[in-house]
Amino acid sequence: MKTIPVLPAIRRRTIMALFLTILLGGVALGQDNSDCFTCHEDKSLTTERRGKPVSLFVDQAIFLKSVHADLSCVTCHVDLEGKEMPHGVPVVPVVCGTCHTSEEELHKESLHGKAVARGDALAPNCQSCHGSHAIARTKSAESAVSPLRIPFMCGRCHQEGTRVQRERVILQSHILENYSESIHAEGLMRRGLVVSANCASCHTPHFILPHTDPRSSIARGNIAATCTVCHAQIEDVHRKVIKGALWEKEEHVLPACVDCHQPHKARKVFYDQGMADQDCMRCHANLSIRSSADGRSLAVQSDTLAHSKHQKISCSQCHAGVNASRHRPCETIAQKVDCSSCHAEVGQQYQGSMHGKLIANNDPNGPTCKECHGTHEVKGRTDSSSPIFALNIPRLCGKCHQEGKKAAMRYTGSEHEIVNHYTESIHGKGLLKSGLTVTATCSDCHPAHNVRPISDPASSVNPENVPVTCGRCHHGIQEQFVQSIHSTLKHKTDKKLPVCNDCHSAHTIRRTDIAGFKLDIMTKCGQCHEKIATTYFDTYHGKVSQLGYTQTAKCYDCHGAHDIRPVADPQSHLSHDNVVGTCQKCHPGATRRFAGYLTHATHHDPDKYPFLFWTFWGMTGLLIGTFVLGGAHTLLWLPRALQMRRERRRRLEKKNQESKNDNA
Repeated sequence: MKTIPVLPAIRRRTIMALFLTILLGGVALGQDNSDCFTCHEDKSLTTERRGKPVSLFVDQAIFLKSVHADLSCVTCHVDLEGKEMPHGVPVVPVVCGTCHTSEEELHKESLHGKAVARGDALAPNCQSCHGSHAIARTKSAESAVSPLRIPFMCGRCHQEGTRVQRERVILQSHILENYSESIHAEGLMRRGLVVSANCASCHTPHFILPHTDPRSSIARGNIAATCTVCHAQIEDVHRKVIKGALWEKEEHVLPACVDCHQPHKARKVFYDQGMADQDCMRCHANLSIRSSADGRSLAVQSDTLAHSKHQKISCSQCHAGVNASRHRPCETIAQKVDCSSCHAEVGQQYQGSMHGKLIANNDPNGPTCKECHGTHEVKGRTDSSSPIFALNIPRLCGKCHQEGKKAAMRYTGSEHEIVNHYTESIHGKGLLKSGLTVTATCSDCHPAHNVRPISDPASSVNPENVPVTCGRCHHGIQEQFVQSIHSTLKHKTDKKLPVCNDCHSAHTIRRTDIAGFKLDIMTKCGQCHEKIATTYFDTYHGKVSQLGYTQTAKCYDCHGAHDIRPVADPQSHLSHDNVVGTCQKCHPGATRRFAGYLTHATHHDPDKYPFLFWTFWGMTGLLIGTFVLGGAHTLLWLPRALQMRRERRRRLEKKNQESKNDNA
């Protein structure tokens, strides 16, 4: 670097100092810092560089506070050691690598170092970042490379509008502006968290390489290691978001950190990668593009994707395996979209479900994610145009489970016309006719991603789990049921205990206040309580019910519906304290004596009802005896009765003959 002192600018005291030095000591050696500051403390000392004045002023007070305060000037300016003062020009540039050997080697291999080597006027050297005589320690707030100042220092070249951005090919634009909006900048620049990531944290201070260089700290193979310097154990943090097996599986296999979080604009949400989506849409925006294998359309409508649930997800996050360095990134794709890469927990449930097992067995009838959710137009369950919106779920499930469809044809159980029965049920009418989206749909009872057979203990429709499944909506009823005699929590028995669908059915659930349900409920109860049901139908209540009269007492009117308890239980509807009130629901004038009526009394049980038993058989014996005696008497009298009839007939004939003779 050529430097030319401008002598007229040197102050008079400086000239006098030099004159006295020559007189008193002859030629002085430039090895003492005070000799250097004799001239360089003059603020007017300048030189010209490329036709522009450059100050040669060095503030001694600042230098003495610098990291190099203990060094002499000639330690860095080695070409001036032993030279006469004032020294000649030009001065050989300082070589920082004399002391900082490793940093110099890294800088030479970096983008900056190569730019310096080829003589690029905009290339930064050591002084560009660290300064010259005022170099402070990195941790010092006064250092040019302190964490708080690095974004501004790098922004001198990489800010939009600078010569570097205008005259050099820079792939990323608006770098400093984007960084200032990121969560890293928020921590660093707004909250003063010096541990937050700055430019040098990701790009390194001296070994800055392009992302295409495998040695680069931001290369795809290294980006995870770079990020985990701060974000330790990030795989554990993302275990429910990204399948762990995909993390840095091999080079160019996604996802990498920057696929979800933009490099300079990283925040606490996913961002579009931008360039990757544009690369994909360069071909897939063409409506005529088709697969060379099967001829299906490969077109993706950008407006459809923009309104989907995945609008902030880049193409490469789902279509893993793309290589952004290829002209056609998708030419490297060899695998299908794996939704569980992001939806890991849902994916695990699906693998254990009936649907997932069909897919695992390569069964063509197994439904995949896209059959229910779509592909690029995936929408949330609250969107009325989504196939998984509540009103659309019966139609969606009916594509396979309606009678005659593929799932119904493979089904070997007793349930048929499932979809049609559901639409006519109270749930189906509430949903499809009344528009009540809070009513139960297929996926409320059969979890969307965890559909299992009824025999599976983990199934939501397994008898052990049905009360919990129904209780998600009918919580108050579930609380009553778990305390009832029918609950496995209260009644330990080897017999099958009834659950919700035993009385209400599964898909043909009716209102409980209609005549059909009221008349059918006794039959439902009688499936388990056969003898008691028989005795009920022998009573007045039962006989009137069989005639179709719904106002008379049914099983649930006396025993309760979901809160059936033993009679000895004080909370039972038929306990000593409650039985009169139970009867008074239909018979307002009922008394304790009235409530003593034996509703299930039977003459067939001599142990429980001996009086009725012996009375019935006594009266029956009396009746039979009477008929036997009467019948025997009739049989014995029959010959005589026949003889008397014959004699009477002869008398009549004789009388008639005598009358004829008299007339003659």
